[in-house]
Amino acid sequence: MTGRKHTGRFLRCRGGNVKDALHLKVLGAVALLGAGLLVAGCKSTPDLTETQAQALIQAKYDQDPPAGIVITVDKLGMRMGITDGYWKLTKVYPNKFWADYTLTDDGKKALTPQGGGDTIQWRPLTADDENYTVLITTVVQNHLKARDLRNLHDETLPGVDTAKGATYNESVDLTGVPGPLQDIAHNPGNKLSTKRTADFELANGVWKLHGIN
Repeated sequence: MTGRKHTGRFLRCRGGNVKDALHLKVLGAVALLGAGLLVAGCKSTPDLTETQAQALIQAKYDQDPPAGIVITVDKLGMRMGITDGYWKLTKVYPNKFWADYTLTDDGKKALTPQGGGDTIQWRPLTADDENYTVLITTVVQNHLKARDLRNLHDETLPGVDTAKGATYNESVDLTGVPGPLQDIAHNPGNKLSTKRTADFELANGVWKLHGIN
């Protein structure tokens, strides 16, 4: 009888331990499942580096049609163009300060005057007008360049859950433009680089260019 009592007590104890173990296993499984759901629901936002942001802007510029570079030409630039053989004086008007300059063969290969044709019409208001300029456009066509992106930061955009902004320089690309024309393009009155801002948005887990200002 004594042996049976001990056996019954032992079985009851073993039964309790088994139930406790099963209970712990269930709790553990629930805890792991909850942790998995928490991780799945809290995916980290992919990083956007300055290099990646600048590449997104450049990709947009590369998709746009290339264009010639517009160069502002003042009195100094007109003299440089004559020296470099891009145009020559062909007509002086009675007032002595209006003139026509006709493109040379080299000039026709390198540039187009404002309004087209092969003649630069020089029409200052007075003989001593130092602010008068004309525009020419290079035959070489290039894409704009995004350079020196900086100040990448989080921002808020209407209708966008996750957004960033940055500042960068939008620059003309003088690659392929003849050296003498590049020299004229660096004269006062020309702006070869403009400070701009860009906005980026996270869409479907991927960073995209939202807009340029």
